[in-house]
Amino acid sequence: MQHKIPTALWLACAIGLPATTAQAAQDRDLFTHGPKDTNPNFVEPEAWKETASVQPPPWPNDADLVEFRISDRTSPFRHYIDTKSLSVDAQQIVRYTVVVKSSSGGSNVAYEGMRCTPNGSFRTYAYGSGGRFQPSGGADWRAVNANGVPSYVRDLHRFYLCVPLKFEPRPVKEMPRVLSGRGSARDNSGFLPE
Repeated sequence: MQHKIPTALWLACAIGLPATTAQAAQDRDLFTHGPKDTNPNFVEPEAWKETASVQPPPWPNDADLVEFRISDRTSPFRHYIDTKSLSVDAQQIVRYTVVVKSSSGGSNVAYEGMRCTPNGSFRTYAYGSGGRFQPSGGADWRAVNANGVPSYVRDLHRFYLCVPLKFEPRPVKEMPRVLSGRGSARDNSGFLPE
């Protein structure tokens, strides 16, 4: 036996559906973007933007390279930072030249920047070849945990260039010591000294 839905009930459901869909979209928008501030004096904060114009440093000398270990023990590459290129600017951006060498003798060189925010972000300013840097063509800031980001970037953020739990750059003078593995466990704890 087939039941017939009354026309009035069917019509009420059909009319209510768009309102429900519209309400769901509005709720989703509030969840994603948060409620709008109704205070007339409220000014939406501007998105963070890098203000400095960045030029690559001089080409790295082998004598200034410090090797650092990465957590991916299966990597066939060795990783180095040019200690002469390490800097921290007024916006708290750590800049450095990284050299990645293969066992066959080939190497990749890049000049990069890193932000020590809780999630971390980095960008490549220039790639190096033949003793010269070439601009990377407007590479944007990317999360250190994004797909396709080399594992050494995550390790630089977590262990070497940034102070854990404080989300700020290490002092530049401490970076070479920590990169070389001569730091103490306390260097990576993020806790203040006693």
